Amino acid sequence: MKALAAALLMASWLAAQAPAPAPAISSNAASELRPLIERYSADRDSLNRVYSIRFSETRRARFDRFYAEQQDALNKINFDILSHDGRVDYILFRNLLDRQRRQIRLDAARDRDIEQLLPFGKTIIDLEEARKRMDTVDPRKTADSVAAMLKPIEDGRKAAEGVAKPKTLLASRAAERLHEFRRIIKGWFEFYNGYDPNFTWWMADPYKRVDAGLEAFAKAIQPLENSTVVGSPAGRDALISDLNYNLIPYAPEELIELARKELAWCEQEMIRASRDMGLGDNWHAALEKVKNDFVEPGKQPDLVRRLAREAVDYVTQRDLVTVPALAREDWWQEMLTPEQQRSAPFFLGGYIIELAFPTNTMTQEQKLMSMRGNNVHFARATVLHELIPGHHLQFFMAARSRAYRRPFATPFWTEGNAFYWELLLWDQGFAKTPEDRIGMLFWHMHRAARIIFSLSFHLGKMSEQESIDFLVNRVGFERDNATAEVRRSFDGSYPPIYQSAYMLGALQFKALHKELVESGKMTDRAFHDAILEQNSIPVELIRASLIKQPLIRDFKTSWRFWESR
Repeated sequence: MKALAAALLMASWLAAQAPAPAPAISSNAASELRPLIERYSADRDSLNRVYSIRFSETRRARFDRFYAEQQDALNKINFDILSHDGRVDYILFRNLLDRQRRQIRLDAARDRDIEQLLPFGKTIIDLEEARKRMDTVDPRKTADSVAAMLKPIEDGRKAAEGVAKPKTLLASRAAERLHEFRRIIKGWFEFYNGYDPNFTWWMADPYKRVDAGLEAFAKAIQPLENSTVVGSPAGRDALISDLNYNLIPYAPEELIELARKELAWCEQEMIRASRDMGLGDNWHAALEKVKNDFVEPGKQPDLVRRLAREAVDYVTQRDLVTVPALAREDWWQEMLTPEQQRSAPFFLGGYIIELAFPTNTMTQEQKLMSMRGNNVHFARATVLHELIPGHHLQFFMAARSRAYRRPFATPFWTEGNAFYWELLLWDQGFAKTPEDRIGMLFWHMHRAARIIFSLSFHLGKMSEQESIDFLVNRVGFERDNATAEVRRSFDGSYPPIYQSAYMLGALQFKALHKELVESGKMTDRAFHDAILEQNSIPVELIRASLIKQPLIRDFKTSWRFWESR
């Protein structure tokens, strides 16, 4: 009955909302390059299915040839006769293809150390690729090839067991690669086993021993401590390359200095909120008080539902953006597992919202850190960031407007736009109390700190542990949450500049809002709808589209959007 009552309440609330019309989606057929880009996406998906081993040299060679063919096709297009949308897409496509070919070379260089450590891996790759080519298998000869892997696997395991367990990114990557090799050869073996009697007769023993050997090697080389955080600095050249691709015309050192000024501004605002809470200039004490305002175990889903409704009501009642009725309806909640919370200590969102909340398997300290890190006032900003008007509305519209631009997606749009809404709502007084202001400022400080510690790490100026300490001491993170944040930043799951994208993208949108909305050239709703209609592309090119900036074939980034505090 409780579930039914909750469902009826949700249906009643949805029905009570004025069903906003869907935004007028601009013509997706306006760009002359749309067919070329859609064909590229379809062909790339086909190649990904065939050449599915991401670290295979065969895959790299095939994709490099594919990207070269796409570049040739693009170069034959007369840029000067293209529409403005077509010119934007031309620049996007050219930049993407350049980046993809460059990434192939970087991946090959990065994998050399792994290939030297696991030389038998080539045999496993060759077996699977021969199967994909539908080559006829010679069971006896193939059994000999598999058996020949046993000695190098055993030698590698013994070498790993003979030294202290390494706490390096190479060791972690090698362990992951061993698990992947084990998965690949298992699939290869099961394709033939039982279906080909001769194969089964010859292969049963060598396969069984290789599988056990790979498992033992992976355990031997895996870093010992589960809490270890390791990463590999990308270097200045890689950072600049990524910044240029995303059309950010700043040097990494310049961004760090600007982020420090942003962090200092946040601290002054923290002090103002602390004074309003009666705690003087001790904003750390105010932050501690805010952290302890959390809901009791089991009540987090109710809190998130309430906060989600509040955010939707806020933006629609002020006519800030169009929220289609279906976008209010097609999301729900899931829980992050304790293991997932090791690298995602806060809510995640998009199509749904995933909640970071303690479980009975956590220690008492872990439970408190989880609840304190996802307190009511932190969650108030997080929910609007992850759902509406943030990621959920983004994803909803991206599937319906210029969806062919999916290959050009950038976190400076996705993460930047979601955080931009936090900044805009701050300016509009969304924070009702000093505690709410503390909650929003915490995330603002967090995004400034991300620029500082992530770029400093990749420049070789800050270690993993120093990054954790920086988040704890300067921003006020719970230590487990800071560890998870740094692990997520440096474990290879994200590009080196991803963590910088939140604030940089937000400030781009904020500068564009000042240029177009505060000047009276566009309404808030028209501006925000137009951003969503352009899909997730670099913000400088969204600006070029909205102001109809003349574009040249060799367009380079030049928009200096960050206004110093």
